[in-house]
Amino acid sequence: MRQRVKKRPMSEINVVPYIDVMLVLLIIFMVTAPLLTQGVNVDLPQAPSAPLPPNEKEPVIVNIDKEGNFFINYGENQDKPVLPDTLLNRVSALLKYQPDIPVFVGGDKQVPYGDVIELMTLLQRAGVPSVGMITDPPEK
Repeated sequence: MRQRVKKRPMSEINVVPYIDVMLVLLIIFMVTAPLLTQGVNVDLPQAPSAPLPPNEKEPVIVNIDKEGNFFINYGENQDKPVLPDTLLNRVSALLKYQPDIPVFVGGDKQVPYGDVIELMTLLQRAGVPSVGMITDPPEK
C-alpha cells in the first residue's frame, strides 16, 4: 500500500504578473504624457525677471499670438482662439468663484503693443485687480 504525500499549501504570492502589468502601465503613461501637454505656441519676449512665489491656485493665463488671437487656459478648447466677449465672460466667471486667483498675460514678442493694451483693458473690465506678465529668462 502506498502512502499519500500531503502537499502543503503554498503561502507565497506570485508577483511576476503584477510586475508585468506595472511595466506595461509605465510604458503607456510614458508614451501618453507628452501628448497631454496643451497650449499655444507663443514666442515670449526675453527679459530679466524674478520668479513669483508659488501659489496653491492654478493661475489664469491669457495668451495673445502674433495675429492678435486670444487664448485662455481655462475651459474647453484651450488651443482655439476665443472672442473678446467670451474671454471677458470666462475671466469674470472665474473671478466670481475664485476672487484671489492670479492672472497672467503671455504675448508673442511680435504682437503690437495696442493688442496687448486691448487685452489688459478686457481683463480690467472683467474685474482683474492685477495682471502679471510672462517672459522667458534671457539667454546668457
